Amino acid sequence: MRQYETGFLLSPGLSEEETEKIILQMADIVSQRNGKMMKLDKWGKRRLAYPIKRFGEAVYVFFHYEGGADIPFELGRKFKQMDTVLRYLTLKKDTRDNVRKKKKALEEAKKREGDLEESPQAGTELEHTEFSSREIKEEEK
Repeated sequence: MRQYETGFLLSPGLSEEETEKIILQMADIVSQRNGKMMKLDKWGKRRLAYPIKRFGEAVYVFFHYEGGADIPFELGRKFKQMDTVLRYLTLKKDTRDNVRKKKKALEEAKKREGDLEESPQAGTELEHTEFSSREIKEEEK
């Protein structure tokens, strides 16, 4: 089972009861298709960056759920049938760890441990190295 996030914008002209009814209908689709609703975020009425269907505001709602590929497909089909839904977007979440960052952090940790084990006075050697490189640069000029 994959994790998905679906965000949709509802018309600001709807009453609170109508808005709740639509949100519950959409949430029921997830449960009917054997999905698991992990989180339901209602941001409320917010200003849009640009007008959509002549509306300057919209009610923002986000679903975080787990399930099969049929759930986002069915949600999209329902959203297209409703005039009160201004926009929607479904994202497939990647549950894997970011391997690249994790590998880099491990390499840096090993490097730091290796420097400390080799010479306890790593700071003094570094200063000496910088000093000698400065001398070389001055001699080249």
